Amino acid sequence: MTSTSTPGLVRFNTLSDRAALAALHEVCASAAWGSELLARRPYATAEALFAASDTAMGELGPGDLAEAMAGHPPIGRPKPGDPVSSREQRGMAGASEELRAEMLELNLAYQDTFGHVFLICATGATGEQMRDALKARIGHTPEQERAIVRTELGKINRIRLTRLVEEPVEEGE
Repeated sequence: MTSTSTPGLVRFNTLSDRAALAALHEVCASAAWGSELLARRPYATAEALFAASDTAMGELGPGDLAEAMAGHPPIGRPKPGDPVSSREQRGMAGASEELRAEMLELNLAYQDTFGHVFLICATGATGEQMRDALKARIGHTPEQERAIVRTELGKINRIRLTRLVEEPVEEGE
């Protein structure tokens, strides 16, 4: 992780509130999380931004957490035209039809059990690893699962925030 200010972080710090909120919404669909991060600008370092993200994630109420989860498509079914979810779910790209069918069945069972999409930080995970995690987590209590979901969202947000603050700044920006 970056320990100093990057051109991308400087750009983020100087965006209009509206543009910054739009960028944050691409990271996490929770309006409360985005508003909290916006209110703490400017950030001196990427670490300060990540720490604020972690704090805001920890403070989300059930409705805000549901809003954050709603921004994520089911594993194995990234949103059409969404390069972010496609990139993050790359581990499912070469999955067999059998694994895809199993993931669909498990995803539906998970949603029936918990009332929301199965959420995992899929970056770098294989389809089999995601399936195994889903199988292990489907037996959790709702309280256990909410805690895991909050942690997984935090990981996803850090990956996406890293991309946001480390993107090269185009000439003229």
